[in-house]
Amino acid sequence: RRLVKVKVYFINPCREIGSLAITSTKPGMDRVKRGWVWNQFFVVEEYTGTEPLYVGKIHTDSDEGEGNIKYTISGEGAGSIFIIDELTGDIHATARLDREEKAFYTLRAQARDRLSDGLLEPESEFVIKVQDINDSEPKFLEGPYITSVAELSPIGTSIMKVTAIDADDPTYGSSARVVYSVPDGEKFFAVDKHTGTIMTAVADLDRETQDRYELVVKATDMAGQLGGLSGSTTVTIVITDVNDNPPRFPQKMYQFTVSEGAAVGTPVGHVMATDADMGENTDMAYLIKEGGDLFKVTTNVETQEAMVSIKKPLDFETKRTHNVVVEAVNKHVDPRFVDLGSFRDQTIVRVSVTDVDEPPLFRPAEGTVLEVQEDAKVGALVGVVSARDPDVKNKPVRFTIDRTTDQEMIFHIDPDTGAITLGKILDRETAGWHNITVKAVEAENHSMASQSSVSIRILDVNDNPPELASPYEASICEDAKPGQLIHTISVVDRDEPQTGHRFYFTLAPEASNNRHFTLWDVKDNTAGIRTQRSGFNRHEQNVYFLSTGTLTIHVCGCDTDGAIQSCNATAYVMSAALSPGALIALLVCMLILIVLVLLILTLKRHRKGQRMAEDEEDMRDNVIKYNDEGGGEQDTQAYDMSALRNLYDFPEAKSAEPGPDIRSLPQWIQTSRLNGTALRAGAEKVEQADADLSVPPYDSFQTYAFEGTSSPALSLSSIHTLSTTSEQDFSYLSDWGPRFRQLAGYYAPGNLEEEGS
Repeated sequence: RRLVKVKVYFINPCREIGSLAITSTKPGMDRVKRGWVWNQFFVVEEYTGTEPLYVGKIHTDSDEGEGNIKYTISGEGAGSIFIIDELTGDIHATARLDREEKAFYTLRAQARDRLSDGLLEPESEFVIKVQDINDSEPKFLEGPYITSVAELSPIGTSIMKVTAIDADDPTYGSSARVVYSVPDGEKFFAVDKHTGTIMTAVADLDRETQDRYELVVKATDMAGQLGGLSGSTTVTIVITDVNDNPPRFPQKMYQFTVSEGAAVGTPVGHVMATDADMGENTDMAYLIKEGGDLFKVTTNVETQEAMVSIKKPLDFETKRTHNVVVEAVNKHVDPRFVDLGSFRDQTIVRVSVTDVDEPPLFRPAEGTVLEVQEDAKVGALVGVVSARDPDVKNKPVRFTIDRTTDQEMIFHIDPDTGAITLGKILDRETAGWHNITVKAVEAENHSMASQSSVSIRILDVNDNPPELASPYEASICEDAKPGQLIHTISVVDRDEPQTGHRFYFTLAPEASNNRHFTLWDVKDNTAGIRTQRSGFNRHEQNVYFLSTGTLTIHVCGCDTDGAIQSCNATAYVMSAALSPGALIALLVCMLILIVLVLLILTLKRHRKGQRMAEDEEDMRDNVIKYNDEGGGEQDTQAYDMSALRNLYDFPEAKSAEPGPDIRSLPQWIQTSRLNGTALRAGAEKVEQADADLSVPPYDSFQTYAFEGTSSPALSLSSIHTLSTTSEQDFSYLSDWGPRFRQLAGYYAPGNLEEEGS
């Protein structure tokens, strides 16, 4: 049994050397005892030497320096970053380490027999920690920054907080202890050295002077000690606006010119105040402090301009210059800054009025009301209208009446004085008011004209008698008692006295001596009609007239209760003989008789109309067309001549030899079915018709499709018969009467000349 003791040595420039003791027994020993005394290895970061950096040493007590033990390591960085001397157990770092990338490495150590490669000691784990040095400066990861603060903020107003990060080990030394600062000479802003909070250093930050600041904030590690690393960032601080400036007019006076003829609402000019603030702090309103009677001001919310316009008509002759005081006021006043002064400003707007030629002005301008008695004579003065030229020159004025308002020419006006006189007699009851228009023009410039309404009231005079309100009709019973009230009447008067009407009633002279009725004046502009006697008889007299056409009293029959039954004497007599049913039957019979008479008259008129239509029918030409082809004059079956009707009858033909009754005229060609006697009778009719000049020619025309045979007349075609070589004799055509004389002249001209000679 043998005790093996391994010592591990490490060297660190900042710490004392540590050792590791490992106690164990070799295989085969009766007792195994292991004990570790372990301290960490340290290696400095950012080593820049050319030789590997010694880290530490592992060792076992069984190593007597004979080289029988081999030392090995495994784990993080073993063989690449860290190497070990197999004989001595010395560990070196071959690479430059950065604690900010990796703060420690975990490895395992082994001690093996060089010949058998067996473990002499159990594998043991150890840590190599990278020791920090101040190699990282503070960094502002979120920079650069943009923030804002209101102008005129108090000293110490917190604006924002900035933070710098140092990658060094905060637990070792002061490498990661950061303090903040601003450059020397910065007088507007300060920063808290421990928290990085940026604050205002003055109270008079003015956006209108400078609206943006670029502040550099520096962070230094090692608690700001000499040799510490630092980093910086830029903070842009925007100064926001507050309403700390009042509106200001660039000018204390503005001058504008406007014509006196400008209409109400015409713009005179624009003025505008300026405000050094921005946004809604520049919103302002304008108002007139003086001179607001004739002018008004409106604010353009888009441009913040004030427009001065005319509120009432201007008059050059009354006032030629107007001074209007316009004031601009901030809409949004911040109460924190009211002690800075008044947030308003004023300016004077001077308006000069120019003269224009104006039309005459009537006095009064709203029109004139005149009065005249309705019984005034033609030519009487009604009243006078007045108008004058308002211009400085005061030119003469001429007056006329617009005749479209006085088409009847009831009034006249003097063109120079404006006196209105009557041109016709007035009647208040026809028209109580007359509204006319009077025109006034400048004598030298007729384009300068104006007009005014004149209302003329016609004053009433008592020129109309009272009249009954309406034609009255009253009824009394035959057994009426004396003094009985029959009817109450009232009257009207077209006149209108100012004190009202008061009427007195009496019977007309022609009715004042009657013994039947009396008139009772009720004293309230009405009167009552009373009976003066009893015992009226409607069969003797059923109607009484107290006033011709206006007051009629009917005498009627009444029942025992006094209800009127009938006021007609004839109806009263008939009522005893005929019942109502009989009267209705009588009326129905009379209606039926009237209807029958009307029917008979209608039928007679209808028949008479048909007869007249038949008499007036004119059968002058009867052209019958057959679609079949005839056989010439020898064809006696071609058509029936009875189809040709004649409106005239010749009794001479009937007394001739018996034959068919032929009424078609003229019939100078007959079919062969007529015998010779009939032919002669037809020829006599032709001659008779030809000799009668009062009878129009009636021709019968028959169309044949081809020329028949054995026709004695042959062809009448002008194509062949007019040739000079024709041997046919057409002299017989002259024997057919005067109606064929023209035709005969074409075909037998020689014969006609002989007859003419």
